[in-house]
Amino acid sequence: MIELINISKSYGKKRAVEDLSLTVKGGELFGFLGPNGAGKTTTIKIMTGLLRAESGQAKICGIDVARHPEAAKMKIGYVPDTPYLYEKLTAREYLEFAGGLYGVPHNELAARIEWLFDLFGMNGWADQRCEEYSHGMRQKVVFGAAFVHEPEVLVIDEPMVGLDPQSMRLVKDMLRLYASRGVSIFISTHILSVAEEMCNRIGVVNNGRLVALGTLDELRREAAAEGDNLEGLFLKLTGGFKAANLHGFDGQ
Repeated sequence: MIELINISKSYGKKRAVEDLSLTVKGGELFGFLGPNGAGKTTTIKIMTGLLRAESGQAKICGIDVARHPEAAKMKIGYVPDTPYLYEKLTAREYLEFAGGLYGVPHNELAARIEWLFDLFGMNGWADQRCEEYSHGMRQKVVFGAAFVHEPEVLVIDEPMVGLDPQSMRLVKDMLRLYASRGVSIFISTHILSVAEEMCNRIGVVNNGRLVALGTLDELRREAAAEGDNLEGLFLKLTGGFKAANLHGFDGQ
């Protein structure tokens, strides 16, 4: 379970997150949406212990992240938007390292790694150094590291970046599988169709504030836009499409 209680964070005079509260229960796939600069990444960094909130609380499975960061992080599998790997390690060595940090017993860890390699089709390059990997291959390794310790909470920032269609389908299926096992899954994405397809509930943040929270049908009612797809709702809830008038544009 994830609990964010009135969290706020500023960078200088800019208020990145303002009095934000939400809860993600076990077994829930929660989508977190917002335009660039809305506060999504700051919120994720607070809940994963990478940043401290100026006020409020972030709790993971009832554990206060600021007071007990190590205990909270043991419950989390985290996939950042930009995958970072130790370049001189192989995928196998990286997952062994990640599993060791979480205290996964050696025999159990070896079995999980082989299962993940088989699942992601990584066996052909699992023992190559990470510096040789494409972005999509790196993303698979980072997902493996997030899953290897069987976390109770998954926090994923832009889950589909760099993945081919087959891998995207696999990730969607895996996330549904983990949700069915009671894992709380928090997904931040710009791909609105992914959120619309997968998420039980959606939160929309704009200028650091949570402006909408609920199921897709609830958001439709709130936006007075019954029948709109998520893109239409998102634009209404975040102020719409503000751009130059393109009518009559002739390419000159």
